[in-house]
Amino acid sequence: MTDGFGAGADQPEPPVEVKNDLDRIPALPDKPLEPPTLEVGPLVEPAGRERGLRQTVTGAVNSRIIVAAGPVTLHEKQPLTVLAVSEAELKVVREAWVSQSSDGAQITVARDAAGLVLSGHSALAVIAGPPGTGKRTAAIRALRQISLTRPHGGQPLALKEIRPDWEDVATPDIALLPKDPGTAYLLDVASEMSRWTAPGKAAEALLQHAGALQSLGSCLVVVADEGSWPENSSGALNAVVQRVKFRPYAELVACAHLEYVYRKPSLKALFSKARDGEEAGSASHLLTEDTSPADAARLAAGLASSDGTTGGIEAAIAAFQQWSTDVIGVFKNTEQNPEDRALLIAGLFLSGSDALTIQAAARKLLADKSAKSVRDVLTGPDLTTRLEGVHARVTDRTVDFGHKPGYAKAVLLHLWHQRADIHGYLLAWLDLIVADEAHSAQLAGISDLLVELAIAESDFRVVEKIKKWIDDSSDEGHLQLIARVLGRAAVSGSLGPELRSKLLTWAQDPSESVLRVVALVCTGEFADRYPRQALIRLRHILNRPAQDRAVSGAATALQRIAAKEGQLPAVWRMVSRWIDTDKKEDRDGVHRAFLALLDPESDPYVLQVMLEAAHQDSGVEETIVKGWKASLDNTHVDPECRRLIRGWAQARSEGFVRREQTADILNRIIEQHLVSSPISALLFGDSTVRDDKAVIELRRDLLLPAQLARFQLDAPASES
Repeated sequence: MTDGFGAGADQPEPPVEVKNDLDRIPALPDKPLEPPTLEVGPLVEPAGRERGLRQTVTGAVNSRIIVAAGPVTLHEKQPLTVLAVSEAELKVVREAWVSQSSDGAQITVARDAAGLVLSGHSALAVIAGPPGTGKRTAAIRALRQISLTRPHGGQPLALKEIRPDWEDVATPDIALLPKDPGTAYLLDVASEMSRWTAPGKAAEALLQHAGALQSLGSCLVVVADEGSWPENSSGALNAVVQRVKFRPYAELVACAHLEYVYRKPSLKALFSKARDGEEAGSASHLLTEDTSPADAARLAAGLASSDGTTGGIEAAIAAFQQWSTDVIGVFKNTEQNPEDRALLIAGLFLSGSDALTIQAAARKLLADKSAKSVRDVLTGPDLTTRLEGVHARVTDRTVDFGHKPGYAKAVLLHLWHQRADIHGYLLAWLDLIVADEAHSAQLAGISDLLVELAIAESDFRVVEKIKKWIDDSSDEGHLQLIARVLGRAAVSGSLGPELRSKLLTWAQDPSESVLRVVALVCTGEFADRYPRQALIRLRHILNRPAQDRAVSGAATALQRIAAKEGQLPAVWRMVSRWIDTDKKEDRDGVHRAFLALLDPESDPYVLQVMLEAAHQDSGVEETIVKGWKASLDNTHVDPECRRLIRGWAQARSEGFVRREQTADILNRIIEQHLVSSPISALLFGDSTVRDDKAVIELRRDLLLPAQLARFQLDAPASES
């Protein structure tokens, strides 16, 4: 829970109806059952739509049926993605709100921001301040107050968070902000606002957008950093900003979470102060006036998840303190024993492995190749004793650190700070571990540790070291590990903005391995949260001179983004815009993106939806034809064009798409591209390729120009 804080129960919030934000096109199974007349219904409709639609379709044997559950709108700008504000965060502001600082001052920023909007002065409020002061939670509190005080249509406003997925973080396109009626929006740009090249222009655009929201009964609360909002540019910009003046009292935050969020009020005694001969609570020394609300909430969560015993409480406190006492003790006790320190490091990264595997990995870290004498082997403590000495848990020869959550991260941070010379050796050793298939089960744990290290450091040099680790590796497991690390860091609050910017630079790197990693990053959580930014990076990879594994990976990533629910309209609009601009320097990337989007080889879903949209909207069909023509004019993408033609023929033959429609689209481009290699191969065959039945069927259904019609009577050599 980010920036969470609270105290004092408040009235329950009425349920908020969550609306579906994008039209969806559900599909039936690939091969519907006979008989030929198939009745479809009732459809499972998205929230807010009428149920019970029935449609009778005839002649549907061996066909896949795409039924539009609503209008397919692919022309207007796709708004940024919005998500419902999480119930966990709402519970904090609803039931456990803290409005007091450590010196007793009242914290009014949420109330003031809400009051600004409710006064009718503006539908925009900006909450600004330094990190660790609870700005985000205050913004959600303000939105909730607005929602309950000024309902729309008799219902509280829907509380939604906007994902700031700008194509270029430096120049945010405010026109992409959503503007549904009856909605209270949260836009958290505190981590990226300092990167805006024209903050004044963006702020003015936010004011104009707020005017449109006001007419719809909606509003927007922006979370900003301490100094980037250009309030001195105009009185209007100054009037909407509310600054965080005080930090919520961390002890009250922790106690409120224990009582109202976790329903464990008895644990509040852990924060009691010593008086009248009574000892202070065991957690009373942990929180100071400088502790952030997020850290106080983290401590409360740790205490609440413990078993309540003295040992459980002590473990939760040690985890909150990042096991500082334990880590310092272990390194002190092993000052003259590098073998045990190597055991500790190997155990952290290979947690869950057997003791002998960890011992072998430790020796590999030390590059220990010398044979030991029997005397050496029989000297010193047993392996289990040594592992337990560095706080590992050994059960039936299996070694893990699950009993000390956060311990691995704490050890790595200590190592990273105190033994900086080990950085290169550690990454080289991990390279060997990752390349060993015997450790494949530990890859996820290794990457998680590296992510925690990078994020905890908030130092981009750690990420740069991991990026250099790619080198020219071609091992898929190795590259996936690095992509997992970079992908998680790209969506973090501290490193995210800088890493997302770096991914744009790396997407233009000459190294195939680097580009493969970027493409892999663009298939994970980064693409889920920032699909527009992912698509921009994939276009650069697709623009490579040669069709290599990086280009193939980028095409696959683009297809996966388009196939995700709700993403296709945004992907289509971006690719359509690229086709319209068609700059010479990136035309290969644009055309490969278009061809990959409509390629049904791995999954015909996207092609089905696009052709159904084209059937309903001539503008969509015109863009498809335009994309085909532009791609056929570019000889660099001839192989991709040939593959797509064969893919269309196969999808058409199997009944996944309308037979007449696909032929009609190809007919529109044939006459102007007779000499192009892909069209020539379609019409007349290729002596090097044996055409299958699907291609032959498509060829016979095409309408050739009159002067070429006689050639259609003769089967090409490849059909013989």
